[in-house]
Amino acid sequence: MQTKLLTLAFIEIALAIAVSVLILFISFKMLQKVFFKNNSIREENMAFSIFTAGIILSIGIILGEIIPSITNMIRLSMSEGNDITFSKIIQYSGLYLFIGFAFAIIINTSVFLLFSALTKGVNEFKDIQENNIASAIVVTATLLSITLIAKDSISLLISALVPYPETTNFLL
Repeated sequence: MQTKLLTLAFIEIALAIAVSVLILFISFKMLQKVFFKNNSIREENMAFSIFTAGIILSIGIILGEIIPSITNMIRLSMSEGNDITFSKIIQYSGLYLFIGFAFAIIINTSVFLLFSALTKGVNEFKDIQENNIASAIVVTATLLSITLIAKDSISLLISALVPYPETTNFLL
């Protein structure tokens, strides 16, 4: 049995659960305070629930692209001859999560601006507050589509920030 790999797997599972719960909790609270102060998922507003689920899924998709980079940092720190400390892992992880969260906000904001530009005279937020399920589904589908299109680019950006060891290029 490879104890190093087993340890890494447990660290990744714990990290993924802890980070995702924290980020999704913060996101939900921000969404509620910024956009829907008087709504909750307990009320009979299915449109708000659909919209909230879409945002949570969007953030989850983005987080799913960030966790492997954090795991790569941990793997690098466990390899011989590498000087990545625990504080560096925390710093890089914080940076990766900040970038992911910032992109989630940018994607969500761009969807709202896109809909405002495309549907002049229609207030999607008001429609969602008034339980217009059709508006919630269309906004949520657009949000998820843009997230799925952008997720690989976000993953590439985060991967580029992982401090991999220097290698020589023997082809030059």
